[in-house]
Amino acid sequence: MADETIGIVGAGIVGLATGREIALRRPGTRVVVFEKEQQVSLHQTGHNSGVVHAGLYYTPGSLKANLTVRGVALLREYCQDRGLPYRETGKLVMAVRQEELGRMENLYERAKNNHVPDLRRVSKDEIKELEPHAGGIAALHSPRTAITDYPAIARAFAKDIADSGGEVRLGFPVTGITGVPGGIEVASGRPAEPPAEGQGRVKVNRLILCAGLQSDSVARLAQDTREPRIVPFRGEYMLLKPDRTHLVRGLIYPVPDPRYPFLGVHFTPRVDGTVEVGPNAVLALAREGYKLTEVSPKDLLGLAAYPGSWRMAARHWRTGVKEYRGSLSTRAFMRDAARYVPGVGARDVVRGGAGVRAQALDRDGTLVDDFRIHQVGRLTAVRNAPSPAATASMAIAEHIVDAVFGDA
Repeated sequence: MADETIGIVGAGIVGLATGREIALRRPGTRVVVFEKEQQVSLHQTGHNSGVVHAGLYYTPGSLKANLTVRGVALLREYCQDRGLPYRETGKLVMAVRQEELGRMENLYERAKNNHVPDLRRVSKDEIKELEPHAGGIAALHSPRTAITDYPAIARAFAKDIADSGGEVRLGFPVTGITGVPGGIEVASGRPAEPPAEGQGRVKVNRLILCAGLQSDSVARLAQDTREPRIVPFRGEYMLLKPDRTHLVRGLIYPVPDPRYPFLGVHFTPRVDGTVEVGPNAVLALAREGYKLTEVSPKDLLGLAAYPGSWRMAARHWRTGVKEYRGSLSTRAFMRDAARYVPGVGARDVVRGGAGVRAQALDRDGTLVDDFRIHQVGRLTAVRNAPSPAATASMAIAEHIVDAVFGDA
């Protein structure tokens, strides 16, 4: 139907990429993106590390694997066309202990199955050629892994939507989603009070939920399934002091632990010339809790009441203790990092920013690894889209649009 209106909840990079994809492929369709904040990409997108992942880590055949590899190509082309930053710095995934070599070899086979381009094994001597100040006994080198500016990309997507005749409606917190004849009504504001400026009710023919940290809460408004729930993990960063940034040329990562969906503390050059060290992964006390002192009683009660939270804690409490130790102590934080760049310590860094990852959790305590997207009638809900969702955003948008309009 050429004159449809499609609503999207959430102006992060996935929501905006989806809006842009609809406008591109469905001329005449009006796109309206609803965003509770006064600017786009304020949360996960705006606190992203900027890494364009090549697809090393993900289970072959999974949505993550397929959409990440496709997303890299789309993102690279888009950045080139729009003059946005995109630098192939390369990445070393480095083993520092003998017992990590088996995991590194498994990762190599997985990455080859995912068709990661130009990936190769490198020896200790070759590590020094690529990263003179790095430690490690062996590594995988992914030369096509890149860095970019995701908030700038999100703003460009928003402009594309506006240029196509669509709208990004800021300051519109969604408080109600109701099925009505021929579509869905999206409401903002308290039912018993007059709507504030810019709020009210909007009817759309179809609705796509890309609400990130609030994805389960918004899905409940639409009577979608109650699981998975979102558990917020805060990732904290250190910054190398300016006179120490020369110690790192490209991205330096540890060999990940397959039992845990986080990649561990790593070194990340940014497009602005700074170098981040991190992140750790600690349970945030608020969904938008970017500081240790930010606490939401509502979010804490929701976590405490969910059986999956306790089952997750029983499985991962040792890792949690270690991560909190690093959160409270710069020296402890940098102790792990120094295994990859020896000689770098607490004196070489200052506290940087933090982000909060929307990690979906099933009732049995399993941290959901793959992207998870539900579709019920006129509603499509993105229920889990953690890293590398920014890398894969344009491919996720293609996948969503195929599903919504039956083009798959």
